[in-house]
Amino acid sequence: MDSVLDSRFRAAQSRAVQGFWRPRVPLADRLRALADYADGLPADAAAWDGYGEHGAVAALESRVAELLGTDAAAYFPSGVMAQQIALRIWCDRMGNRRVALPDLSHLIVHEEDGPRLLHDLEYVHLTTGAVTASAADVERAPGELGAVLVELPLRDGGYLLPSWDDLTALAEACRERGTPLHFDGARLWESTPWFGRSLPEVSALADSVYVSFYKGLGGLSGAALAGDDEFVREAKLWRRRMGGTVWTSAPHAISALQGLDEVLPRMGELHDFAQRLAGELASAGVRVIPQEPQTNAFRVFLEADRDTVRERVVTALETDGFALPFGWQSANVPGWSFCEVTVSPQILDEDPTVLAQRLAALEG
Repeated sequence: MDSVLDSRFRAAQSRAVQGFWRPRVPLADRLRALADYADGLPADAAAWDGYGEHGAVAALESRVAELLGTDAAAYFPSGVMAQQIALRIWCDRMGNRRVALPDLSHLIVHEEDGPRLLHDLEYVHLTTGAVTASAADVERAPGELGAVLVELPLRDGGYLLPSWDDLTALAEACRERGTPLHFDGARLWESTPWFGRSLPEVSALADSVYVSFYKGLGGLSGAALAGDDEFVREAKLWRRRMGGTVWTSAPHAISALQGLDEVLPRMGELHDFAQRLAGELASAGVRVIPQEPQTNAFRVFLEADRDTVRERVVTALETDGFALPFGWQSANVPGWSFCEVTVSPQILDEDPTVLAQRLAALEG
């Protein structure tokens, strides 16, 4: 059934004219828009890099360091590579392979055991389940540690963020233990409205920070590590060792610069819309977690099985071009399903009441 539904969904995607998402822009159109944006950049920022030196990559690294308030930043082709390198650096310096991180961390759930197989890292569960880490979790983590990783937000927990006070207390607990703190900031750009603090204020709590360019910012791909000069120099060395220093990353870097210019200033709007949408969904009888979204994304739960909901999503798309979330999964409670809802700039003109009513109707 999945293969048939998936095929129908792919065939109908181009019909989406309203709803929760829009069809992906054709590649040629995306590249033309990127070229138009590059025409407006200073000459050095719109230039080719060479193995990550100079040109657009250097401009992007400088921009990220400025935005985060760090000494420097290094571009990476993927966040998986970047974060494993960050933890490798800290664990090497500490002479300890043990990393405390949530059991729902991306490194544990989605990376095919890469951190252990490639870098001999050992995991200590800082938290278990859909909860945010606290100073108490750091304090009771057993034994010596090479690093502590906190994911902002905890995506597989439902895009959860701690309060600002809890995050600052956690950072202080790491300092008291003498343990480096690394932020998995794959969605850090989307998190600052919740904290009510600037990017430099958030970044200053950690010894190193990872950010992504293709999630909330809508870049082609890529990531960065930010920290002090010594950390970034070592990160670039490991980037070469792990095959991440490619001949050129200029198109990806320019797309990231475009996201920083055009999407980053709108993160507050996206967060506000997510909160309004969550409120409308709750009023329509849909369970939302967290009840007050802490970023531009959250989870919704319906009392209907996954296959039934997915069939209704495809039917709506085929019938009137209304785009509803398709990534439904079976929930832990039999007969229930859930999916993630992410607010992008493309849907800010939608009526959240209509969106909520159409999603609630999937329950039948």
